[in-house]
Amino acid sequence: MVLFGPDAGLVRERAAALGQTISPDLHDAFRVADLAGAALAADPARLYDEAAQISLMGGRRLVRVRDVGDAQAALFARFLADPPGDGLVVVEAGDLPSRSSLRRIFEDAPRGAAIGCYPDTPRELAAVIDETLAEHRIAASRDAVEFLTAHLGGDRMLTRAELEKLTLYAGDGGRVELDDVRQSIADSAGISLDDANMAAAEGDAAALDRALARVFQEGEAAVSVVRAALRHLQRLHALSVRVAAGEPPDMAMRAARPPIFFKQQDSFRRQLRRWSEPRLRRHLSALADAEMRIKTTGMPAETTCRAALFELAAAAKN
Repeated sequence: MVLFGPDAGLVRERAAALGQTISPDLHDAFRVADLAGAALAADPARLYDEAAQISLMGGRRLVRVRDVGDAQAALFARFLADPPGDGLVVVEAGDLPSRSSLRRIFEDAPRGAAIGCYPDTPRELAAVIDETLAEHRIAASRDAVEFLTAHLGGDRMLTRAELEKLTLYAGDGGRVELDDVRQSIADSAGISLDDANMAAAEGDAAALDRALARVFQEGEAAVSVVRAALRHLQRLHALSVRVAAGEPPDMAMRAARPPIFFKQQDSFRRQLRRWSEPRLRRHLSALADAEMRIKTTGMPAETTCRAALFELAAAAKN
């Protein structure tokens, strides 16, 4: 089966969970083979060799293949047409669009499956946060949980890493407040992304420039920055629809899920005054076009991202 999607951390986490149904120890050299997509490109027969091997210690064999894309689609089409042995082959891919040949091959094969891995919804993220804190008997204030929900979730592995850092900070049986959470994940690129989104939607070009400099310095991919701006505008659009229907802005904001972080509420009020629903719809389309250009045109990704966000800021200011 192939696991794919924009949440690379969730792809890795689910691949590991699937693999452990075959071999609890993913480093067991007798039962587990770990291959890179580049290695298969150089030696396609290795996939068949690893899948056909019989474990010396008994039990099914696990073959993990990482960093695979459409370039390996033909290889997996031949493999799935007549797979050797009874081992489980788990393939980790990136974000495959619906037209992806690799994705279609696994979806259509009788012995194949394709599982999409997308960023956590607010409910899923809240469950991950609650589960992690409960494991360490850590209590958290409502403000702390709201901050975590607002600033985590783009990548499951990064989310777990940040939460693990927080549990070490608090200690088993401890309690965390808002200031503790801010100190613990202050180096997260998510905070800088939030700053960039707020600055763009308010028309503050200088603040946007500073925030983007931090975001890219922290190693965030340009396409992730555009997606974060899209998510922010989608949230703002949902609020603007309620306001356009006659609901007071504060009432619309109180109904938002996940809740709007209290330190961002004034900024959201200003944004709702600047943006109408039709204008937001147009700029949602413009950001989606920018994401597509980053993926397909070969233009410098960071340049395309910056242009899209500064265009958004200019529209907000005007």
